[in-house]
Amino acid sequence: MQRLFHHHLYELGRGVRPLFLMTLATRELPPLLARLERAGIDHFVQQVSPAKANLFFGRDAFVAVARAFVTRPLNALTAEEDFMLGTLLGYDREQQCRRYLTRSGRGMDRPALAAE
Repeated sequence: MQRLFHHHLYELGRGVRPLFLMTLATRELPPLLARLERAGIDHFVQQVSPAKANLFFGRDAFVAVARAFVTRPLNALTAEEDFMLGTLLGYDREQQCRRYLTRSGRGMDRPALAAE
């Protein structure tokens, strides 16, 4: 977990991605939170269960937007919120568009789009 975390910090520092999400065991949080605090990197934790948490971190504006709407489990986000989060996290934009269309039930009336 530490190796992936440090890779994310490297990507953040290089401007590769502005927002990161890691799901990890709650017991793994303290050293990561301490590192983010020392580096002055904005972050927030969403408890998934007593044993698991989602750690969001990155550039201030991106974290602030994610913090504003990630107020419930990720699988309970609306299609629009899911789209925004995926886009903020740097996921493939076309895949995010397809995911949005599927989740929202919009735009799938074109057979070519559904089959691609």
